[in-house]
Parts: sequence; C-alpha cells; structure tokens
Amino acid sequence: MSRTTLVIPAAGASRRMGDRDKLLEPVDGMPLLRGVALRALGVSADVIVTLPDVSHLRADALHGLAVTQIAVPDASGGMSASLRRAAKAVPDGTEGLMILPADMPDLTEDDLRKVMQAFEDASGAFLVQATGADETPGHPVIFPADLIPKFQSLTGDEGARAILQANRTRLIRVALPSENALTDLDTPDAWTLWRANNPDR
Repeated sequence: MSRTTLVIPAAGASRRMGDRDKLLEPVDGMPLLRGVALRALGVSADVIVTLPDVSHLRADALHGLAVTQIAVPDASGGMSASLRRAAKAVPDGTEGLMILPADMPDLTEDDLRKVMQAFEDASGAFLVQATGADETPGHPVIFPADLIPKFQSLTGDEGARAILQANRTRLIRVALPSENALTDLDTPDAWTLWRANNPDR
C-alpha cells in the first residue's frame, strides 16, 4: 500500500458566504471541516489542514483530531499559498499527495479509497483525478512524489492546476458516483439548494 498524504486547504476567507463560514456549516451533526477531516483520517494517518491561523475558529472544529495544522498568514495570496506551505510539511516517504477540498460534503471515505486505489494500482507513477459520474473532471486529485517539489512554484488562486496540465499525459481519471467529485458549496444559495436536496444531513 502506498503512503499518501492528504492536504485539506482550509485557509481561504470564504468571502462569497457573507458573514457565514462555509467550512463551519453543520453537516451530519458537525462542522463541515471536521467531517472532511474525519473522512481523510479514515484513509490515511497523514493529514494536513491549512488554516488562516491556528487560533481560528476552524481550528476549534478540528479539536482532538490527529491532523497537522498549518497556519497560512499569506492566505490572501490564493490557494497556492496553502499548497506551498502544505507541500513543505509532507512527511518523508510520502508517495502521493492528495488535494482534498474542504467544501465538498458529498465525497465519502469510499470515494477517497477508490481514488487512492487507482493511484496504487498505477504504482504511484501517475496523477489521479476524480470525476463525476459523467466524467466531468473534479476532486480530489493525487500527485505523485516527484511532482511535490513543483508546488513551491505555484502562484495565485488556481491551486495546482498548472502542475496537472503540464503533466496531463500522466493523468488517470476515476469516476465517482453521481456528482460527489463535483459538488462544492461556497455560496449561501449553493448551501440552500444542497440542504433542500439532502434534508437528512
């Protein structure tokens, strides 16, 4: 079994939510961020969560969980700031780095295992990207170890898209059920619609 480190970028400002924090919205009886972290811990002992500050309310949502918390004081510079700092904290021996967005409540532990299994089946030599059931590219994405140093060159708010595009000939895509790999909730309207469709959560 390969050793995959999961990174949950959670240092963004959640500006599109107004005075609400999307990562602290309750889902399944707990803050969304905590639920995502628990699913991550279900598939790997190496989980990194980036935060605006270790004293932020999001850190409280992670209380008691065996995750590595990393403050990103320059988070205003975009997603790249989180990914650069997280990549520096990846443990020695990591064979793959999974980027797991924190605002995707429909991703399940089984979904994460399926993506990780594809990475392992490919001997850790390929990038693996989850898609929706219709094959629309989504998340999470696993980057093999040889590409982790390239995270230090990332800029702006495009995440690791540039690395993925530059290595698209090494890309494997794995379809997940329904829109699990596509549903991200970053506006009040998106949350309202999702809750209407998921009344039990």
